[in-house]
Amino acid sequence: MTFAALARAPDRRRTEARLLALVVLIAVFGYAYTGLSMHGRLTIGLAGFAVSMFLMALVPHLVLRRFAPRADPLILPVATLLTGIGLVLLHRLDITYAQSPRLKTAQAANGQLVWTAIGVAVCIAILLILRDHRILQRYIYLTMVVALVLLMAPAFFGADMYGAKRWILLGPLSLQPGEFVKIMISVFFAGYLTVNRDALALAGRRALGIQLPPGRQLAPIFTIWAISLLVLIFERDLGTSLIFFGVFVIMLYMATDRISWVVCGLLMATVGAAVVGSLEPHVHGRVTAWLDPMRAFTKEGQAEHMSNQLGEALFSFGSGGITGTGLGQGRPELVGFAGNSDFILTTVGEELGLAGVMAMIMLYVLLAQRGLRVGLSARDPFGKLLAVGLSGALLLQVFIVAGGVTGLIPLTGKALPFLAKGGSSLVANWVMVALLLRISDRAQRRREPA
Repeated sequence: MTFAALARAPDRRRTEARLLALVVLIAVFGYAYTGLSMHGRLTIGLAGFAVSMFLMALVPHLVLRRFAPRADPLILPVATLLTGIGLVLLHRLDITYAQSPRLKTAQAANGQLVWTAIGVAVCIAILLILRDHRILQRYIYLTMVVALVLLMAPAFFGADMYGAKRWILLGPLSLQPGEFVKIMISVFFAGYLTVNRDALALAGRRALGIQLPPGRQLAPIFTIWAISLLVLIFERDLGTSLIFFGVFVIMLYMATDRISWVVCGLLMATVGAAVVGSLEPHVHGRVTAWLDPMRAFTKEGQAEHMSNQLGEALFSFGSGGITGTGLGQGRPELVGFAGNSDFILTTVGEELGLAGVMAMIMLYVLLAQRGLRVGLSARDPFGKLLAVGLSGALLLQVFIVAGGVTGLIPLTGKALPFLAKGGSSLVANWVMVALLLRISDRAQRRREPA
């Protein structure tokens, strides 16, 4: 390596260290402000929270300095900031839940903090063990078999919670396999498309001015489409099926640079969603509530057992206005189990306003943009496609959750990444962070002159 190349590597870590220090200050300030706003004094657990945030920022940073010094300097700070904001929001809701036992909602902040530590530890373990992301390409078919088993397991062994079967109960714990499946299918699709992208890019017939793929090359997309429909029918999990199918279409377009794959994917997704939404009662109920969210507050809506959560969420967003009521000064607990679901975004909308919601969305966009940038800078096709697939899965999940809560699309019930309560979601998202960091470090090493 040249002296200039060696000198550039520490600059990334210094930038990362400064950003992490700012992230810790923001999270600790939010935690302290919540206690002052709601109790008029600092919360007893402030010192423990501050130490936890400091360690969860410091330890991964030191590991990156030693084992991935050229990794992207923004991915870890943005992920840590999102996680810290999520802990602050859960802490804010826990205070209200403790003061109002009639809500019958369990407190979640302490458990989420434990799962955060586990997720960061898993991220560190991956960085230490996986020195080259291309090793994953050797096990793509094994990865897909495991992903399909996990994807189908809730239909046979899962628990029916909130109208969907996406959880597997393991004693007092619950596992949401779909959160890990999105990473596994990204690994499989990246390996599969690296080998078969030339065949998938072959020209086919033209229809309505669009160059369609060849007939026999449509088999993969039909297979994935069928699997996503089965998930939607048997598990009533609209969010997972959309992410599963959407990631495949995004990666197909990235591998082949053909808009026809996107057109075919959108048409098949529309047809499948329309058919299942008309026939499956749970999905049909969510579509009905989406089309007329205020009907749930009427006698007709209550007789049809329609969920009134979307209507409550819209009231919450409306009361927040542009700047919000202030952290700790709203009533987000009026939205059912707000802290344990995708409706945690309503807490942001009510107490931080439209400005806070836009800031949160921009953080997600920034994290996805850094992932896409990693994909563009990677030299190997597998790393390029894997980074794009992981970033696409994150963007799809954020769009599905935010769109459902704001009434843009029907509700899906998926967890908002890093923010909402959920151990499976949190650990899976930190696995994604670790893979992006490893790919970015490898890509930067190959770009530097020898």
